[in-house]
Amino acid sequence: MKKYVLIFSIVISMLFISVIPVFGEEKSTDNSDGNLSLAPNAKSAILIERDTGKLLFDKNANEKLPPASMTKVMTLLLIMEALDQGNLKYDEIIRVSERAASMGGSQVFLEAGEEMSVEDLLKGVAIASGNDASVALAERIAGSEDAFVTKMNDKVKELNLKNTKFQNSTGLPAEDHYSTAYDMAIIAKELLKYETITEYTSIYEDYLRKGEKNEFWLVNTNKLVKFYPGVDGLKTGFTNEAKYCLTATAKKNDMRVIAVVMGAETTKERNATVSQMLDYAFNQFDTKKLFEKDQIITNLQLLKAENKNIDIVASQSISVIHGKGESTENINTEVHLNKEIDLPLKRGDQVGKLIVKNGEEVLSETPLTVEQNIEKASYFTLFKRSLQKLVKSR
Repeated sequence: MKKYVLIFSIVISMLFISVIPVFGEEKSTDNSDGNLSLAPNAKSAILIERDTGKLLFDKNANEKLPPASMTKVMTLLLIMEALDQGNLKYDEIIRVSERAASMGGSQVFLEAGEEMSVEDLLKGVAIASGNDASVALAERIAGSEDAFVTKMNDKVKELNLKNTKFQNSTGLPAEDHYSTAYDMAIIAKELLKYETITEYTSIYEDYLRKGEKNEFWLVNTNKLVKFYPGVDGLKTGFTNEAKYCLTATAKKNDMRVIAVVMGAETTKERNATVSQMLDYAFNQFDTKKLFEKDQIITNLQLLKAENKNIDIVASQSISVIHGKGESTENINTEVHLNKEIDLPLKRGDQVGKLIVKNGEEVLSETPLTVEQNIEKASYFTLFKRSLQKLVKSR
């Protein structure tokens, strides 16, 4: 009898043990690899490769949550766009408004009427998550923070993001201010097209007003830039409602990934989760670089342009991602230029796309752009070309 009781007890124990993992699994939305243990302590998370946008892992990635100071990823994107377009200069001096100086939360303690360069204000945002620096730059770019927020939400629409809405440039608590892990990853992907941003987000410590009486020590809120090799950005976040959040990026060899974690209970859990996600990416995948950002892909002759020989460049770096040890022999690329191109063109305007394929399977499509402004040809230039064509035809 004791023998049967013992066997029965062992069987019941085995059944109980086998059931535990099933109930303990974290549910994930569209988790491409089925690895459900990467972010057990976060409300939502996502891991993507930057160049291709390939989803490597996600957990509740489309759940709307408060992004806290990760909002500044969008703020930084609009700042970098303004710098790239020449509407803002690094050495330009900005006078700080009373409103900007009055911002609470994380700040670099700007004073109303103080003057500071765009570059130093950018450091205040990128390193120390300064709400005051964010508003000062927002007011300079758009005239007011409200107008800047309109630009932020216009960019959300341009990126075709469905679950993000901003009410301020800082991430301070506000009603109807939300985003998702997926949307934050896409905004970060867009920001990283401006590769110089990591020259600021990777700084661990620096100073504002160095050598002056009111010198301020900047320390990066993202400790992984110091403690995880390859991490060079991007933005942390915390409020009582949002808990601990982080949009991080790291590069190893030619591979750059973006990891987003939202709603972790502690900084330790947040950083450990992001580290685990990055480990997974770099241990399981490799990338093959095809083209660098701004690399010339092809040339185009536009007879109605002032300078008819036009260089067409990659709008961002282009890669393919594959599992460790997988072959990339069947990778090929195709250039498709627009049939009709209207002049004038501004630097960065799209004139085609580069398609990357694995055999016949389309892996990615990347915009091809012009690297400089293209003006319409003057009447004199058109007349001269007509004469040259006439002479050649004789």
